[in-house]
Amino acid sequence: MAKTPSGKNNSGRGQRDLKVKVKTARGRKLSSTRWLERQLNDPYVKRAQAEGYRGRAAYKILELDDKFRFLVPGARVVDLGCAPGGWCQVAVKRVNALGEKSGKRIGTVLGVDLQEVEPVAGAKTHVLDFMEDDADQKVKDWLGGKADVVMSDMAAASSGHKQTDHLRIMALCETAAYFAFDVLEEGGTFVAKVLAGGAEGDLQKLLKQKFEKVANVKPPASRSDSSEKFVVATGFRG
Repeated sequence: MAKTPSGKNNSGRGQRDLKVKVKTARGRKLSSTRWLERQLNDPYVKRAQAEGYRGRAAYKILELDDKFRFLVPGARVVDLGCAPGGWCQVAVKRVNALGEKSGKRIGTVLGVDLQEVEPVAGAKTHVLDFMEDDADQKVKDWLGGKADVVMSDMAAASSGHKQTDHLRIMALCETAAYFAFDVLEEGGTFVAKVLAGGAEGDLQKLLKQKFEKVANVKPPASRSDSSEKFVVATGFRG
């Protein structure tokens, strides 16, 4: 058993975790070093590794579902921009896609992305641009009907300019909303990531016309220094 110079061992409970510091390597930008250091010290990253999720983002949808309860057994779920698959992993468990909850309805999880995604047990994944004209019909064919939930953790490629990035992600989110209008069952739920920045008003107005309730939430798993938040629209009017 390892001991400190004073002779006390380091394995007892109550020992505080030591913060990992990363040295700036030749050729690595300071911003990259800071990102790496933050990742290594992020409790959600460590938790994801321990619990088998593909990224810390899994806890965002977990926390949102804990609050709004839209991933119920038997639900049919579409995950837009599903790579690397963490949200699909959460959805599979919660909608009982693998039939592991005895006596509960078995749900369906469908993930689509522009790139190949490593298979997720219990989910179906397809390479698809959801902006294609016939994408909504393809999704309904794959699901065998309409969806109960359309969710998106997508973000547009960063330009480095805050306002530009905000406008890009809002445009992406609005496009995802129109896709949801085409594939959602009446009473369904739409969940999507947005960035705070002043252009959310049009999206809010649009969603309030189509859903009974619209909430804006920043789950605990979202980093405090991030401008991201999530819109959760429930009770699709059809």
